[in-house]
Amino acid sequence: MNEVAILPEQAPVMPLPGAVLFPHALLPLYIFEPRYRDMLAHALAHERMFCVALLWPESAQWKSEDDFFDVATIGLIRACVGRGDGTSNLILQGLQRVRFADFVQLHPFPIAELETLRSDNETTVETDALGAKVLELYARFKTLGRQLPTKIDRYVTDMTDLAMLADLMASTFIDDPARRQQVLEELDLNTRLRLVIQYLRDETGNAAA
Repeated sequence: MNEVAILPEQAPVMPLPGAVLFPHALLPLYIFEPRYRDMLAHALAHERMFCVALLWPESAQWKSEDDFFDVATIGLIRACVGRGDGTSNLILQGLQRVRFADFVQLHPFPIAELETLRSDNETTVETDALGAKVLELYARFKTLGRQLPTKIDRYVTDMTDLAMLADLMASTFIDDPARRQQVLEELDLNTRLRLVIQYLRDETGNAAA
């Protein structure tokens, strides 16, 4: 899957505790707060896109833009089912890393001006070696009974897009939101792969302990 070339200049933002959306990954969400019902209606009426941003650990809820990280992923609403009580269940698919350059509004929900963040995905011999190590660790996860969704697992060993591999592994297997955010913010592919390897080793060690 290639990076999306055309993104809106502005998009709504949903700050959440513990939630880090990655490009290519799917995030199920339950929308129930009135302000986020308004946000969803806004997104559906425009490009069907919004960003999910991680709250800082010390922020139980957000009051200003200082309460959540300024690097996030914009996602596309792939499915949305409204319920009779006004709430909705939806599936958001991550598209592209972005940075919030400014905010055109904060309430009732934030709308940010977006700066697209492009990864340095040029591959080298080292990149291929790091990708192989990630796949080796993935094989370890499978022996522990954890794997990527079946549709992805079928072709992951032949995956040539190592940026996608890093993001999918981080999204699926790294539990600590702060570590996931660190991987998300790293634009150099080799450095990102090294982070994923380090954190996957920690996760498999924990699982095997």
